[in-house]
Amino acid sequence: MYGEHHDLRHDLPEHEDAIHALKISNAHFAKLFDEYHEVDREIRRIEQEIEARGDFAMEDLKKQRIQLKDELLAMIRAHEIAEGTN
Repeated sequence: MYGEHHDLRHDLPEHEDAIHALKISNAHFAKLFDEYHEVDREIRRIEQEIEARGDFAMEDLKKQRIQLKDELLAMIRAHEIAEGTN
């Protein structure tokens, strides 16, 4: 859906504690988290026609968002396994 937020806390509420812990303890996770949300904001701006981009650029951004989300989720799951909270 256009303009839909894909905030990780919204998409993954069951992992909120792990997300918070990783954001404050893991600089790489925090960097990817910020990058993910920047890409998501850019996609929403294009969808809302605030910014103009071609279809290929939009698809590239969506692929980047999926890749970042997959990487972040893998880190979240590894953290939860290590902490015994999964």
